Amino acid sequence: MQTIAQKENLKSAILTFWPHPRMVLHKEYQPQLLNTIEEKQERISQLNIDYCFQIPFTIELSNLSAYDFMKSVLLEKMHVKHLIIGYDHRFGHDRLEGFEDYYRYGQTLGITVSQAPVFSIEKKNISSSLIRRLLSYGDISQANDFLGYPYTLTGEVVHGKEIGQTIGFPTANLSPNTPTKIIPSAGVYAVKIKYKEQIYNGMACIGTRPTLEKDGDTSIEINIFDFNKKIYGENISVQFYEFIRPLYKFADKEELKNSLKNDKENVLLYFQNNP
Repeated sequence: MQTIAQKENLKSAILTFWPHPRMVLHKEYQPQLLNTIEEKQERISQLNIDYCFQIPFTIELSNLSAYDFMKSVLLEKMHVKHLIIGYDHRFGHDRLEGFEDYYRYGQTLGITVSQAPVFSIEKKNISSSLIRRLLSYGDISQANDFLGYPYTLTGEVVHGKEIGQTIGFPTANLSPNTPTKIIPSAGVYAVKIKYKEQIYNGMACIGTRPTLEKDGDTSIEINIFDFNKKIYGENISVQFYEFIRPLYKFADKEELKNSLKNDKENVLLYFQNNP
């Protein structure tokens, strides 16, 4: 994008919509988000892009044909000269048209229309759907490679049952700020925790506490290494780096405690080898 902008003496910009279009068109739809809107804005701000336009998605907007959208929004309001479209992206009412139509409309309107190539790594076409599947499998390392950054959950530390305290592994129970953001698969993970601009190593356990509760709810429990503050009601960000093991039902608390000790050693080893 920047290359085209420089070559054609134009400003570069990213156009995004919020809320998620399907949330507007299908009220019951709950998107599995990889990024919140705030995270998306933060990541875009780190790119060498001149502008980011966030357009409110409405029913009225959804009723525009692709041609009308290009004319009334892209041309007349935003003065777009060169439009770059994702390789599989469609827009306009019911997404009936494709790239060839957009290209033809662009010729009529005086907008050059290009199609971005498929983004691939190791011969795999990278898409949000693929990354969602990897997270659902617990393959956090591969998901991070494709994202280009560690998958992150941000939320409030809430009161739990404080059972971890009794076995030497106190945890911060995370309630995600955005319930529709994807929760990685159940298991134990190597994580880094950001709290008040400080970064700590730790491990996260996602699941239902099979050893301690018969029918427990799914929880996200974070054991922060070398940390002993009470931070209930405060926000932390948890970056996921490596899947350590699946959840097991241990015979008793002592067996669970020994496993957690081993998990911590594996997490510390991971960060030692991947500083």
